[in-house]
Amino acid sequence: MSGLEKMQIQQELVLLEEIDKHKAEVDAELGRQCLREPWGKQAVRLLQLPGFGVVMSMIVLSAIGDIQRFASAKHLVGYAGLGAGVHESGKEHIEKRITKSGRKELRWALVEAAWQAIRISPYWKEQYEKYLRRMRRPNQAIVVIARKLLVAVWHVLTKEETDIHASEEDLAYKMLVLAWGLDENVRPGLTYKQFAKYALMSFGIETDITRFVRRNVPRRIAPRAEVLHAWRNWA
Repeated sequence: MSGLEKMQIQQELVLLEEIDKHKAEVDAELGRQCLREPWGKQAVRLLQLPGFGVVMSMIVLSAIGDIQRFASAKHLVGYAGLGAGVHESGKEHIEKRITKSGRKELRWALVEAAWQAIRISPYWKEQYEKYLRRMRRPNQAIVVIARKLLVAVWHVLTKEETDIHASEEDLAYKMLVLAWGLDENVRPGLTYKQFAKYALMSFGIETDITRFVRRNVPRRIAPRAEVLHAWRNWA
């Protein structure tokens, strides 16, 4: 390897370090924004859905704006350009092309979330495979999942519902993952385990779960009494 090649590699490594540093700063800021007004409650509610992380949730919320602008889930689907006609008769299933006339970034985010959802959620995987058998085209089937996820987004935001296809353990793990990604100064005086429980409580989910297994690893979140005590001391 020549001296010039070594120098080029060293410069590229330094550049990668800088990019990682900036990425960490951006991720931390997005984490702070997703817990503050005007996004706070909405972002945390979106985070319960499979395929939605902090970045994806913030992209979706910024594209949607005020959810009250959309009188129904159908209006939101049309706004995203994910609307399409479907004709079913017996074994016949024809999925027309999506309109693509709406917000491009919202459409992209939902498709990306859909790919993640079918990897981690048994329910969404089953739905995807059902449509894939009918359409025989992965890209068309994933668009249907993206559309259905957007309908779920509308219900979660407008009616403040929890994900009906997720168990309490699923939600507990999702909130624990969120807590891991937040700086200590972003979590309002709470530990990771306490924040996960606090997030569940903000959904109105009253559960006694403090221990569960995910990916063959025991996980823990704090009990309700501990969170209330920590919150009072911080406040």
